[in-house]
Amino acid sequence: MTAADVRVPHARLIAIGAAILMGLAILWLSRNFNFYFDEWDFILAAPRWTPVSLLEPHNEHPSMLLRAIYALLLNTVGLRSYLPYMAVLVTLHGTSAVLLFELVHRRAGDLVGLAAGALLLVLGAGWENLLWAFQIGFVGSIACGLGMLIALDGPRTSRRLAAAMALLIASLMFSGIGLFFGVAVAVQLIATPARRRDAVWLIPIAAAFGVWFLTFGRHDAVPIAANPAGTLLSLPLYIVWGVGSAIAGLVGLGGVIGLPIALVGIAVVLTSWRRGVDPFALGIVAALLAFYFVAGLSRAQLGYEQSGAGRYVYEGAVFWILLLSGVARDLPWRGTWRPVLAACLFLACFSNAVLLVGWSAAKTVQMQREDADIYALQLARNQPCRKPSGAVDPLVMPQVVRPDVYYRAIDRFGSPPQHLIFDVGSPQSADLTTALDNLSKKGCT
Repeated sequence: MTAADVRVPHARLIAIGAAILMGLAILWLSRNFNFYFDEWDFILAAPRWTPVSLLEPHNEHPSMLLRAIYALLLNTVGLRSYLPYMAVLVTLHGTSAVLLFELVHRRAGDLVGLAAGALLLVLGAGWENLLWAFQIGFVGSIACGLGMLIALDGPRTSRRLAAAMALLIASLMFSGIGLFFGVAVAVQLIATPARRRDAVWLIPIAAAFGVWFLTFGRHDAVPIAANPAGTLLSLPLYIVWGVGSAIAGLVGLGGVIGLPIALVGIAVVLTSWRRGVDPFALGIVAALLAFYFVAGLSRAQLGYEQSGAGRYVYEGAVFWILLLSGVARDLPWRGTWRPVLAACLFLACFSNAVLLVGWSAAKTVQMQREDADIYALQLARNQPCRKPSGAVDPLVMPQVVRPDVYYRAIDRFGSPPQHLIFDVGSPQSADLTTALDNLSKKGCT
């Protein structure tokens, strides 16, 4: 008896229930969070957004649906609560986990499907995509990309193909992560003789993406021409480090340990291909490598370790789970194998859950600093010594360099929530003093 043969009653309901419980846990962990970093780019620019603004990239990524969600939330709940923004994120994350379960369940059975969904749900190594609402873009791309793969996993019909292509377009409209799901499906279709003609459906999508990139995206792209030699030399290590960090992240680890774990993972996958290469797995391999290759073209100059950031580990982990699930389906499920495999899954989930709690605690401290910055902006608004420009906090709110633009945004959308009271002498008062100094003219009293 193998893992693929195990039947779990109500497996789909279990997956959905686990996603809901984990979503509630993340909302509780992030209850004192606030708008952070890139979100301020959107908030400060939102009063001047036009329909064309939806087509503008953010950090090289198409972000039509991400901007649309922020526009909707800003013009309804405003800035008064961060909870609705996090609610959208955890909904997309839970959806991704359930869709991952469904896809793996079809290919490897109930047990492996539930394990796959559980690993993604508690992926503390990918903490940025779980604790920062702005990652709606990346997580939304993952959810739509997985939906596309499910739509293609079944009898070939025009309706299924149309649904798959619509989901691929939605994935691309959330962020550039959708591009790699396009790579996955292109390789899968081309490697499947009976479905090669279906790859034609990808041509108009590729053409539309190309038009968008030439019209809007290229102006935001980071050119490698500034240091082509340095970028190309750093690229292989960037890819290797990212691939290793992604598979190590499945067990809550990272750093150098990811390299030998990746070698083992690669060896296991290649061994499973002795009976023939699976077109689906081949597409996932292409997507995994393409993801870190393209990211490295614009990010390798920042250091190879940057490919192990939580926001990249999440995507790489999804691809690794899809790859390894094909191997896990053949694992024996009898005798001592049962408690051993169950213990391994428990330890992986527990390690990631501890990591997630740790990162949430660290971010809570960071949000306390932002509370001080927001309070400082409130105190300095009508002060004659306030500088017309200058970052209130170069580390937490570097986008807020013109207080008047910030005040225009909060007049439109409301003031962000504050969770602390800054008493004189409190540990947080030092952050408030620093923020006020950053906002004040030197020598003015």
